[in-house]
Amino acid sequence: MPKFGRWMVSILAVGMVSGSALAASRGDPVKKFDTDNDGTLDHIEVRKAATALFARLDPDHDGTLDVRELRGRLSAKEIAAADPDHDGTLSVNEYLAVVSRRFDAADPDHDGTLDGRELKTSAGRALLQLLQ
Repeated sequence: MPKFGRWMVSILAVGMVSGSALAASRGDPVKKFDTDNDGTLDHIEVRKAATALFARLDPDHDGTLDVRELRGRLSAKEIAAADPDHDGTLSVNEYLAVVSRRFDAADPDHDGTLDGRELKTSAGRALLQLLQ
């Protein structure tokens, strides 16, 4: 193979490895939200991610999310249960209370952190719906 051909193959191989590593980190919620890089998500990291999503889902900036803004992340029944003032919307504190309950459900060993394995459970996936 000519020198130029080997060089191109090397460049393409590096690009493919880098691209696949980047794609994997985008799809890995632990890597996405793990701000202290310890390989797990704790309550603080989860609340930060949930608060950021809440802000993105609130285009009218009224400080609440209604059924439409929640875009199927919670059922009408779940919204009603999380809405103690019965106004049909969730404030950021009401939303974070749901997030906290889902975090606890996804943490069966009660160590206060979630790893990739715990996030792949049904409880972990339910939590991720409120983070991304």
